[in-house]
Amino acid sequence: EHKSKKMSQPPEKHERTHNLGIGKAIAVLTSGGDAQGMNAAVRAVVRVGIFTGAKVYFVHEGYQGLVDGGDNIQEATWERVSMMLQLGGTVIGSARCQDFRTREGRLKAARNLVKRGITNLCVIGGDGSLTGANTFQAEWSSLLVELVKTGGVTAEEAKNSSHLNIVGMVGSIDNDFCGTDMTIGTDSALHRIMEIVDAITTTAQSHQRTFVLEVMGRHCGYLALITALACGADWVFIPESPPEDDWEEHLCRRLIETRGRGSRLNIIIVAEGAITKQGQPITSEDIKNLVVKRLGYDTRVTILGHVQRGGTPSAFDRILGSRMGVEAVMALLEGTPDTPACVVSLSGNQAVRLPLMECVQVTKDVTTAMNERRFDDAVKLRGRSFQNNWNVYKLLAHVRPPSTKSGYNLAVMNVGAPASGMNAAVRAAVRIGLIHGHKMLAVHDGFDGLAHGQVEEIGWGGVGGWTGLGGSKLGTKRTLPKKYLEEISATISSFNIHGLIIIGGFEAFTGSLELVEGRGKYEELCIPVCVIPATVSNNVPGSDFSIGADTALNTITTTCDRIKQSAAGTKRRVFIIETMGGYCGYLATMAGLASGADAAYIFEDPFTIRDLQVNVEHLCEKMKTTVKRGLVLRNEKCNENYTTDFIFNLYSEEGKGIFESRKNVLGHMQQGGTPTPFDRNFGTKMGAKSVAWLTGKIKEYSRHGRIFANTADSACLLGMRRRSLVFQPLAELEEQTDFEHRLPKQQWWLKLRPILKILAKYKADLDTSEKAHLEHITHKGVPAEANI
Repeated sequence: EHKSKKMSQPPEKHERTHNLGIGKAIAVLTSGGDAQGMNAAVRAVVRVGIFTGAKVYFVHEGYQGLVDGGDNIQEATWERVSMMLQLGGTVIGSARCQDFRTREGRLKAARNLVKRGITNLCVIGGDGSLTGANTFQAEWSSLLVELVKTGGVTAEEAKNSSHLNIVGMVGSIDNDFCGTDMTIGTDSALHRIMEIVDAITTTAQSHQRTFVLEVMGRHCGYLALITALACGADWVFIPESPPEDDWEEHLCRRLIETRGRGSRLNIIIVAEGAITKQGQPITSEDIKNLVVKRLGYDTRVTILGHVQRGGTPSAFDRILGSRMGVEAVMALLEGTPDTPACVVSLSGNQAVRLPLMECVQVTKDVTTAMNERRFDDAVKLRGRSFQNNWNVYKLLAHVRPPSTKSGYNLAVMNVGAPASGMNAAVRAAVRIGLIHGHKMLAVHDGFDGLAHGQVEEIGWGGVGGWTGLGGSKLGTKRTLPKKYLEEISATISSFNIHGLIIIGGFEAFTGSLELVEGRGKYEELCIPVCVIPATVSNNVPGSDFSIGADTALNTITTTCDRIKQSAAGTKRRVFIIETMGGYCGYLATMAGLASGADAAYIFEDPFTIRDLQVNVEHLCEKMKTTVKRGLVLRNEKCNENYTTDFIFNLYSEEGKGIFESRKNVLGHMQQGGTPTPFDRNFGTKMGAKSVAWLTGKIKEYSRHGRIFANTADSACLLGMRRRSLVFQPLAELEEQTDFEHRLPKQQWWLKLRPILKILAKYKADLDTSEKAHLEHITHKGVPAEANI
């Protein structure tokens, strides 16, 4: 078990990032199949490279351009990458290249780099492209020797380019690269798939049809699995885990059961690489014929194909691409002759660097395991989150509620403002609860409904089709419980509630603290409580993300794209856009990164009139370039005096004759909308995990059929921390909270602010104190999460 080995000593002080790249040259290329978000990565590499003083070159058409040289390798400028952020695909082109696989091809490529003094190569592509880069680096010195011999380059040129630094970023919609949680393009591909699934659901319901949907993934079932989890599909076929030998019977029985429960449609998801245990392919046509022949259901096949690679990148992929681009430049410029080729990726929300060949090796190990029919190993090698997703899916799709009941009643409620993905969490909680043998109760209208007895039993079919619905089906209110503890205790007692799941925002957190406080006076409140954070503001302590924030972020980003387009048309326009979030600047900052804003004003990063003046001057300068538009985001409560109107008036006055200003308050559209794949999946996993925890706690505190729980750890918040879901006692989180401003005292995303400033051409200090060290991934034990 080797843990991080340092790749290089961090600079004494991080101010050195301004001149880290002086005298160096970086080339960036995209290779292999395209993926949405590659442009964000290219843009970040170019801008951060220029910011550090390095020269940056585009290589057009992937490795082919590297081999052909000439006009394919061009110096990049700041303005050339403007407006790239919202484009899908890759603007600099990508090609599958045979020439580079030959030594002659690599010789030409090496000569093209040496002649331009480029010794840093950033490759964005899949595992094939990255393996190619590694071979190139391994051969570099022998290629130079040969070039000097044949007179391709001079000895002097060879000496100046004695070693090649290589950093890879994984751009692949399949998410098939081991060692990286998410590859660039995966989230956007899921967006495309879910849009289609939602559209097909409506027509299938009209006609009571069965739909077989084929998604991409020749060797990797990630897209199929997440899609199945996010739309509640009846069955999913993935290459890593083929179905049992009698799957035909099982599948037909499954479809009949779903119809029997009152559903009007069946959805079956197939990865294009689906196989049987014997390694025979399972095609969508095979499945259709089976269903038609055995059940006579009206069945249709839809093969999604290249739609999944297309369209605009999601907010997540733009931020991922941008963060990876920054990290890649840092890794290249800090590289030394002994640095191995590395891949930059995210683990949870931390940027990490991994040895390229280790990742490629584990990725190949999965394919080997599948070829050798060691399917359990294949699922394990895919990593912990893949296993977790697979287990939750199997539980929700394949386990029948038991005939013996547990005798316990669990209640589920929503509190605070609506957030997309709440319904997915409720659905998962209800269904997993039924699988555990509990009776599930739905509480309407938050603590208000709990006080007034608006509680009813909810069954399996009662939550059917809920994953794709925005808002809150149970109804939600901001009322806090303190004044109603007496009535709430009466409701808990009359409905005999043994455990409570509270899904909501900051009020869910504070309200639950009030319930815990009331335990001393009311014995009925001594039941286990689990809070699941769900709010667009992402301001709940104890979790890096809350359900609904990703959907709101995508809504804001899409709107900003449209506004930028209108500004690009009229020229010399600056838009000031107000976002939601209370005092929390998460939405404004992340939307700023995702839409390429010039500034984002937030409460956590105080600003003065001098800062506003600097921003106006910066925009006046920008209008002299070819990019004649500006975008400024302002969080609704960032400053009580510098309101959106004030900033608009200031910009209008100061920009007179140089640019016009417009303002836009986005408002409640940020709380609505269909949940994104991330929020559906996140909600589903949180709902499932909360019930597993509650079941354990109820058993732990049960005495002779009565529950008495009044310890701190019987009231917890389930949050996402770095990369695992953890339960934290509410009492502990209380100390980490600024209650006046409804904020956690520490917020992880604040360290992304400098990236926003650098990408908007400000001199900012990149905080490289949390250096991403090189971690090793091989032979890591895979701790599967506790059973659900």
